[in-house]
Amino acid sequence: MTHAISTCLWFDGKAMDAAHFYKNVFDDFEMISENPLAVNYRLFGRRFMHLNGGPGYVINPSISFFISAETEAELNIIWEKLIVEGKILMPLDAYPWSKRYGWCADKYGVNWQLMLDHESSCKVVPNLMFCGDNNGSAKEAIEFYTQTFKHSEIIQMSKYEKGEADTEGHIKYAQFELNNLPFCSMDSSGPHTFTFNEAVSFIIMVDTQDEIDYYWNCFAVNGAPGRCGWIKDKFGVSWQIIPTVLGKFMSNPEIAQIGRA
Repeated sequence: MTHAISTCLWFDGKAMDAAHFYKNVFDDFEMISENPLAVNYRLFGRRFMHLNGGPGYVINPSISFFISAETEAELNIIWEKLIVEGKILMPLDAYPWSKRYGWCADKYGVNWQLMLDHESSCKVVPNLMFCGDNNGSAKEAIEFYTQTFKHSEIIQMSKYEKGEADTEGHIKYAQFELNNLPFCSMDSSGPHTFTFNEAVSFIIMVDTQDEIDYYWNCFAVNGAPGRCGWIKDKFGVSWQIIPTVLGKFMSNPEIAQIGRA
């Protein structure tokens, strides 16, 4: 079987600090495990991993995380904690799509979009922004992902209309589910200098070699295979295809130390 997709955030020595910061910011945080290399936890029931991978990749706004608040008080509390030493991309204010919304990057560079009454089956939802050379690819990507993963569907897909703030026909906002977990996506024609990179990746845990081969072959088409189960799809989004048995191997010092895992 294929398990729920989790999210991996890449840090340069700050993985544990960032996890403890989020434990203080959010009221539904469950620590699973922590060591100098990686931290695993659930945020509002959704699984995350922090990886101390070094200085190679830096998190940017191409992948952000929607947080749906039930009240303005809750939203304001979270916002005030996240912006400490962080950066405000869109001020907390009323917008056409929400009476209370803001976009910020916290002090670790992770991007958050806070919204009142954001309709979703999960309180925290990754958002993929297709910009630069990827601009206009959101619809194609959503269709590709929902065809690749079982138990997937497109929930909503709204496009820019003539006269609106972006390119007519591009995706203004979309929500879809992969393996029953919600994701969001949008296009942006703005002059952004960032794009998808390995700093934010999605982990697919599988049980069999057939599943490994299936996902690897799907993402390898016009993609960029990497090492240790990492692969970029044709849009540049990074995935990790990991066998569940790897955790058992890595927890055995004899196997892990000699590289047999």
